[in-house]
Amino acid sequence: MAFITVQNLSLGYDSQVIAENISFSVNKGDYLCIVGENGSGKTTLMKTLLHLQDPVSGQILIGDGLHRNEIGYLPQQTVVQRDFPASVREIVLSGCQGRCGLRPFYNKEEKRLADENMERMGIMEYANRCYRELSGGQQQRVLLARALCATRKVLLLDEPVSGLDPKVTVEMYSLISELNREGITIIMISHDIAAAVRYASHILHIGEFVFYGTKDEYLKSDAGKFFLLQQAHMHSADRGGALPEAELGGGAETALPGTEQGGGAETALPGTEPGGGAETALPGTEPRGGAETALPGTELGGEKR
Repeated sequence: MAFITVQNLSLGYDSQVIAENISFSVNKGDYLCIVGENGSGKTTLMKTLLHLQDPVSGQILIGDGLHRNEIGYLPQQTVVQRDFPASVREIVLSGCQGRCGLRPFYNKEEKRLADENMERMGIMEYANRCYRELSGGQQQRVLLARALCATRKVLLLDEPVSGLDPKVTVEMYSLISELNREGITIIMISHDIAAAVRYASHILHIGEFVFYGTKDEYLKSDAGKFFLLQQAHMHSADRGGALPEAELGGGAETALPGTEQGGGAETALPGTEPGGGAETALPGTEPRGGAETALPGTELGGEKR
């Protein structure tokens, strides 16, 4: 059985459906990119996968030995959260909350795990620095280390390169790809279609079209061709230049410049970096008393040590 199986899912708020007929599965080792138009329900789907929100209809099945508390989450950040007054070590350690149960402190094993993940993300030298003093790329590495403290199985990433400069964006994609090669299953929301078709093994497109399949199948599908051409038009408008040649009747030939299979790693198109968002909580660690102000488990005066 797959890690996650989604069957005939409908998403929405207050019975207002924003996306429907979504079915897909995620197996161990997959790298799934979720793409689609703005407002199509991508972040709502991720919140539903995390059981932070109930679906309007349909079901989500967990299998193959995966448990709900074994899913790590790297959310989008608000401006307020980027200014959060806690140390890097405190924030990374907060990813171990799901391991603590009712114990009100972190044990030696959890502290060792936090140190390992900070070392792995190249942020050990910032362990005692205040989180808000770091650059955007460094902050994303902190949050990724935190998510790795929660799991070694599945990571859910909501636009992990949002607001990062092109160089740091490439570094972040490379880091995520390395984690996937090591066996961690990745589910990532992205507006960067170039990165999606380069790094992902599978693509889920939601919006006017719903498609799930391998990236090769996506490039040949009507949904893929339409979305790629739409993105090319948007890129052309942003750049004030002519539209690159892209034929609706083609397959992989419809890809945006630099997204051809086997293309280069520098996949982000200038001027098309994703926007920001706001969801913050790990499953079972929803913020208390104000979602916009704190990372879970890192409230001042209440951190575990």
